[in-house]
Amino acid sequence: MFDSKMLLVILAIALVIFGTKRLRGIGSDLGAAVKGFKQAMSDGESEEQVKQLKQDKDADFVTTTAREAEAKVTPKSPT
Repeated sequence: MFDSKMLLVILAIALVIFGTKRLRGIGSDLGAAVKGFKQAMSDGESEEQVKQLKQDKDADFVTTTAREAEAKVTPKSPT
């Protein structure tokens, strides 16, 4: 669809319109935005993992507590 000649023409037009300093600023801003987006996505995933680990830990605690309660209550055998 796009040839290398078309891409060069588009870049040349952008250079003429914006200038080198502004293009450099736009590029760095765009890079920072992409970096921030990736970081936010990984933070969201890590928060979900922390919640899942906490739920698993709570479930293990409840199971362990129930087992301990059952172990403490031992039925007496009739003699």
